[in-house]
Amino acid sequence: MRIDRIDLIRVNNPFSHPFETSFTKFEVRDAILVKVYSEGLIGWGECKAFHGPFYNDEDNGTVMHVLKNLIIPRILHTDIESPEAFMKQFKYIIGNRLAKAAVENALWEIMVQRTGKSLKTLLGGTQDEIKVGVSLGMEKDIPSLLAQVEKYLAQGYHRTKIKIKPGKDYEVIKAVREAYPDIVMTVDANSAYTLKDIDLFKAMDEFNLEYIEQPLGESDIVDHARLQAELKTPICLDESIDSYEIAKAAIDLKSCRVINIKSSRCGGIYEAKRIHDLCVEHNIPVWCGGMTELGIGRAQNVSFASLPGFAQLAHDVAASDRYFAEDITIPYVNITKDCTIIVPDDTNGVKYEVDEKQIEKMMVAHEIFK
Repeated sequence: MRIDRIDLIRVNNPFSHPFETSFTKFEVRDAILVKVYSEGLIGWGECKAFHGPFYNDEDNGTVMHVLKNLIIPRILHTDIESPEAFMKQFKYIIGNRLAKAAVENALWEIMVQRTGKSLKTLLGGTQDEIKVGVSLGMEKDIPSLLAQVEKYLAQGYHRTKIKIKPGKDYEVIKAVREAYPDIVMTVDANSAYTLKDIDLFKAMDEFNLEYIEQPLGESDIVDHARLQAELKTPICLDESIDSYEIAKAAIDLKSCRVINIKSSRCGGIYEAKRIHDLCVEHNIPVWCGGMTELGIGRAQNVSFASLPGFAQLAHDVAASDRYFAEDITIPYVNITKDCTIIVPDDTNGVKYEVDEKQIEKMMVAHEIFK
């Protein structure tokens, strides 16, 4: 793949309903899109960073620096054999996985066009459709949260995830479980707690949660192992899992019983697939996580989640309208009446096209490198 030109496009898309976690409240999705031109083909990638380093140590400012000053000058007017080759070429850049993944994702899309094969086929996906779960942010009070739970249960979502933080945890979970005793339910702490809260998490065992997601700090692999040994409820690691090596360490230490794989946080789809294969080898259930993506990243998540290890659990790959009134693909990513998403493959005719008119409407900055 000869790289002829790269555009960096920054867009703002308002959330249809504010999304609050333990670390911030999101009202607008500030995203960077990467448009790679290669020998008459165009591949799109979407960076999953946010406007500040809240959930990751990267943000859109650092991503722009790495792309403009380190990556683009080295690949422009050169030949790249594959997404894997690109990742190996830039292994010398420490961290900055979201920046690298944004380009790597675009290269996968070019591979799809060059080969005439779907991303599902290129990755070895086996599922025709994926189960969808809903992730609910914090609300001003419990009745407001229960209303959100009811809204998405009525749409058929297969798993309900509740965000928690100190002061908004036990009583919130208790209220939801009492109102909906039989639903598949998880909670997500986004690293808001420490081992000092071990009694709180022991008390959560009574709520029959499918798992507790990332209760402790992202680097606290050892502490997670200590916590998991005390709990009946499985721990799911999310923020901690940003590389194959960390995933292997977490499995070896028994730090968790479930892993959430977010391909961009790991550096791209190639590295994420390595983690998927490792988890399958060790019988660790996995699911595909989302980062409130726009349609480009959301559609790629759907294809990634078709890998065989993802068959058991529901994913945070919700419909576009879960977060946004408008999106940047035609069609939008939508759920079926059974609350699944059909995976694009070589035969079913499902395909997501980039809506450049919508991108222009949302665009706040555009830089061209050629």
